[in-house]
Amino acid sequence: MALQIGARAGQSSARSLPRALATQLGPLVFKRHKSGPYGYTQAKALVYSKYGEPSEVLSLHTHSISPSLPSGSLLLRTLASPINPADINQIQGVYPVKPPFTSLLGTSAPSAVGGNEGCFEVVSVGSNIKSVTKGDWVIMKNTGFGTWRTHTLAEEKDILKIDSKEGLTAVQVGTVSVNPCTAYRMLKDFEEMREGDWFIQNGANSGVGRAAIQLGRQWGLKSINIIRDRPDAAATEAMKNELLELGATKVVTENELMDQGFKEQVKDWTIGGREQVKVGLNCVGGKPTSALMKCLSPSGHLITYGGMSKQPLSLPVSALIFKDIKFSGFWVSRWSDAHPDDKKTTVEEVLEMTRKGTFKDIPVQEVRWDWGTEESTLKEAVQGTLGGFRAGKGVFIYGDT
Repeated sequence: MALQIGARAGQSSARSLPRALATQLGPLVFKRHKSGPYGYTQAKALVYSKYGEPSEVLSLHTHSISPSLPSGSLLLRTLASPINPADINQIQGVYPVKPPFTSLLGTSAPSAVGGNEGCFEVVSVGSNIKSVTKGDWVIMKNTGFGTWRTHTLAEEKDILKIDSKEGLTAVQVGTVSVNPCTAYRMLKDFEEMREGDWFIQNGANSGVGRAAIQLGRQWGLKSINIIRDRPDAAATEAMKNELLELGATKVVTENELMDQGFKEQVKDWTIGGREQVKVGLNCVGGKPTSALMKCLSPSGHLITYGGMSKQPLSLPVSALIFKDIKFSGFWVSRWSDAHPDDKKTTVEEVLEMTRKGTFKDIPVQEVRWDWGTEESTLKEAVQGTLGGFRAGKGVFIYGDT
């Protein structure tokens, strides 16, 4: 866990710094920060001390970071951090990973910081830090660190350096480690997919879905992509066209998927069934996923990474016995924590595609976070992620902090 030296707003943080520690710390000099008493950096974080709805349990906490740091630590300034559905589930207390509540930020009750993904700029480094220097961009190596904050202290083991920030935006870097990595690993790690093979997925307009479409296009894969019907036909057609432009082979709605003749249509698309629909990617569950499953070729593989419908997934006996369909789950947090080197490689490969223009950004709704931004604005942005059709993923963009 990263070292945090903090105090509640209004307290003199210098007085709370242990004298023995103060004598061991070297000077810290950096720009682009709010300076408090005695040179302390003033920072803000969205924290929660109990589980519940974000609008009810999140609060904006101001604290101080010492003007000196241990030799093994580095000071980071947040540039961009997205709001993912898993972040909401974590605050609600229903996500498997629950960061520990601590008093390291000086909150009145032990608390955790929201968010699991983001892009950070290195502001200053301790004398023993060798892997990064001031000005480098980094992402978090593991989940649960807490990224909805303006500044933080971290240790070298907490971060992965981005090899080069040239040609990239903070949003592109800050959103690369969850959705694109999920799509990449599901298409690479479960079946040997060859050029010309097909995959089918629901949630195709999600961040993972868009990433899968584009990666599949890069690798010569064909895709059948399922979206929810929009409120009107024009909006549905616009979404279909948007995904087709990204590289989708076919785009259909859930209603079309549920039609009795859909399986035969898939057979026609795959040249009479000679081409294999090897992989299905599922983030929905319920009856639509059962319909998706029927489109898989014999020995196909259904990989589940979400359950947006909150409905159970029924596995028909015939799929197991007669078609030998395989069923797996994928959780990117577990994968990334267990394979940090592979995470680094995957991230850099996707970012290189981004530089070349062959991998496009997800649509985002930027939420500006300046020093004077009100708590209510930030909380509304988080709570709004639970809404229906959205124009893009919410991303905090840190300005004058």
